[in-house]
Amino acid sequence: MKNRSATLEDVANLAGVSQQTVSRVLNNPALVSQRTRDTIMQAMHTLNYVPNRSAQLLAGKALPALGLITASLTLHAPSQVAAAIKSHAEAHQLQVTMAMLKSADYPQLQVALNELRAQNIRAVIVSMPLEAEVAERLAIENNDMACLFLDVPPDTEVSCLRFDHRDGCGACVNHLWELGHREFGLLAGPVSSVSARLRLGCWREALHRLGVSNTMTAFGDWSAASGWAKTFELMSANPRISAIVVANDQMALGVLSALNKLHKSGSHAVSVTGYDDTADSLYFQPALTTVAQDFDLLGERAVQHIRNMLQEPQRRILELLPTRLVIRQSTFVKDAPTEREVLIEQLKALVGQL
Repeated sequence: MKNRSATLEDVANLAGVSQQTVSRVLNNPALVSQRTRDTIMQAMHTLNYVPNRSAQLLAGKALPALGLITASLTLHAPSQVAAAIKSHAEAHQLQVTMAMLKSADYPQLQVALNELRAQNIRAVIVSMPLEAEVAERLAIENNDMACLFLDVPPDTEVSCLRFDHRDGCGACVNHLWELGHREFGLLAGPVSSVSARLRLGCWREALHRLGVSNTMTAFGDWSAASGWAKTFELMSANPRISAIVVANDQMALGVLSALNKLHKSGSHAVSVTGYDDTADSLYFQPALTTVAQDFDLLGERAVQHIRNMLQEPQRRILELLPTRLVIRQSTFVKDAPTEREVLIEQLKALVGQL
């Protein structure tokens, strides 16, 4: 004979609390003390209690869950952000319902929000690059939901949590400058990406402060394959490039491979910096100098903020998280030009004057 499933009353009796308190833990855990929550969760675990989500939906109750709208998880940053959010949400007994979209256009985003709303989910984290007008429209037209955005322009009038690109990007450029580099290649992400544009703008701002204006710029699609292809474009446009600043580690992997193909090693080595500090970047050949973003901290803060926004619907969140440069072996001191190289440059200058 099949054992009877544990009920809400069973959990309450074992935990020594009222059924109302158990219900609050399931539906609005922030209203219950951490100690009581832990006692109730232990009782649920002991009894193998499974909440009746269908009954909660039929009763019109908001579920103890949050929605996550994200880009493709085949890319490093979105997958790491999603994993961190899920981990920290579960620590607060919150389930995560995910919608993975191919593009960040308004109609698709609104459909995703409507689907989450149909499941009585009222807290949503949007981990996609959105233009200001799209994010603002979503927030205004879905004001019955707490929406936190992770990738929007700095002046967007919405609740947002994002990394401060200025510190990391400036540190990359300054590090390469101190190593003696004066000819730079910039490999940005796609123009459609807010983060890619912000990183490119920060690089250019840092280079401008140093008096560097003769940089070559290319735009990749975040993949190692585009890093490979764009390296040949950059080096063909300016063979004197001695440092390439790259918008993510995956593209940087392609850059390093292409430079190896071009025999840019030893005294002719081109320095490369990445962005993200993926787990694999330590094992690139050579190990990659890159900008670290703490995705676990992002996930933790995102879950904290969205829970606070549920309690205070009018509260607006604005927080920048720090980035830092991790220096490894892919950046080198720029060797002084040989007598032959100096002579070649002088001859080129003379030819240009003729």
